Amino acid sequence: MSRLEIIGVEGIDEARRGDSIGALIAEACARQNVALARGDVFVVAHKIVSKAEGRIVRLADVEASPRAVELGRELGKDARLVEIILRESRRVVRTGGNALIVETHHGFVCANAGVDLSNVGLEQAALLPRDPDASAREIRAEIERRTGITPGVIISDSFGRAWRLGTVDIAVGVAGLAPIKDERGTSDSYGYELRAAVCAVADELAAAAELAMGKKDRIPVVLIKGYEGKGEDGSAKELLRPEAEDLFR
Repeated sequence: MSRLEIIGVEGIDEARRGDSIGALIAEACARQNVALARGDVFVVAHKIVSKAEGRIVRLADVEASPRAVELGRELGKDARLVEIILRESRRVVRTGGNALIVETHHGFVCANAGVDLSNVGLEQAALLPRDPDASAREIRAEIERRTGITPGVIISDSFGRAWRLGTVDIAVGVAGLAPIKDERGTSDSYGYELRAAVCAVADELAAAAELAMGKKDRIPVVLIKGYEGKGEDGSAKELLRPEAEDLFR
């Protein structure tokens, strides 16, 4: 793999509840005259998936619990937003400044349970899909039905990192590819046996795709060509670090 192509899929309209994201992608590729091939990978911003699945909440419909009110006051956040975050979480991991770090019901450890106020309309919040892997499989199956090509699909979201500034897009849902490349036990070109060579390739692809998506460019889907990873089906849950190995929990 010496060359990757990263292509923003243009012309995908605002997703609405009930839309088939796979159909929207296939139709946009046809209009853009993008020929699909075996091994292609689509990276899909979670927000259009959440919109299609009805995972949008109006703040006006939320009644904050006493705990949400207390945390909101402590962190300088809208108590209704905090309430949504708590509902999407298994537990609160850490608070401080204006950060609310939680473990979601999926098992992701992140800020605000992935709840996002941007690009959804004022006084509304987007939640992560309930089962991002299942959403990715559904998108993959619909693209195959319409095009005859079975791509890999990654559903992405922007996560912060405990040890570096800035956010990076990562994979929250995966279908049709192995999310991890494990080369432990193999040797490098000097004969040294690799012992820690475990690459989060699904996260790497998601991060690369975000360069074409941007935050304000309204390109929620990116096609990556040239990735030569394994075509086996995987899950984003394979990327979760076990709690016993997590130095931040």
